[in-house]
Amino acid sequence: MTSPSPPFRVGLVQTRAVADPADNLEKVVAQTREAAARGAQVVCHQELFRSPYFCQREDPALFDLAESVPGPTTEVLGRLARELGVVIVTSLFERRGAGVYHNTAAVLDADGELRGLYRKMHIPDDPLYYEKYYFTPGDLGFRVFDTRFARIGTLVCWDQWYPEAARLTAMLGAELLVYPTAIGWHPSEREAYGTAQHDAWETMQRAHAIANGLHVVAVNRTGHEGDAGSGIQFWGASFVADPSGVVVARAPHDEEAILVVECDPKKSETVRRHWPFFRDRRIDAYEGITKRWGEP
Repeated sequence: MTSPSPPFRVGLVQTRAVADPADNLEKVVAQTREAAARGAQVVCHQELFRSPYFCQREDPALFDLAESVPGPTTEVLGRLARELGVVIVTSLFERRGAGVYHNTAAVLDADGELRGLYRKMHIPDDPLYYEKYYFTPGDLGFRVFDTRFARIGTLVCWDQWYPEAARLTAMLGAELLVYPTAIGWHPSEREAYGTAQHDAWETMQRAHAIANGLHVVAVNRTGHEGDAGSGIQFWGASFVADPSGVVVARAPHDEEAILVVECDPKKSETVRRHWPFFRDRRIDAYEGITKRWGEP
């Protein structure tokens, strides 16, 4: 494993989506420029930023939102990355072929080249999150991408509840773990359960930072999408946690925001010396992790 990367600045773009994909792309391009102007060297976008969160219903016409990757959006963002000299981590509805679609994170390096893809592995199927209708589970495994500024691991939204995914990505040498995200409240549940739901989400990802001794980024969308009184109130609150699990920056719940935070991979070395979780792993005792619940 190579030595740690120098300190770098990560930018998070938290935004509201509108109906027109072209308008969303234009907005995110402008916000990426702003993040870079504020010093960001790695800029991260929210999950499926090109459209409102369409998985609230099952509609075959919505497959028309998908595009090839590489394709039109990565071409635009690749040129932007090269112009600004930044790495871009973005999230797209990928059309792999007729009838095969993925929820995909793409990493564009600072030279504008596509370093690679990660396809979302864990696909939810819950009220207003009907993702199994649209997305084939990822088949690329867990991945880390060497970029100009850092070794970046990408997971996507529902992946964030699985410690196995974070661990395996960290073990590949990730210095930064990025979760493009689209998560929020059902408006009818917010008063009773909203605080607990949000706290669980943030705590889970802070735990990934602690257990693996690395910086974690969660970049979420904000705003209400869907019918009035129903739909999803996306809770924003994008954040960065350091290798000790401390939240060093957090966006508001209900506003668009850009965060820029310095990350120093050398902090992982310090934390892992004091909390040597990788040293003490009992890999001889973990074979059961590959079995379903209740299997002997």
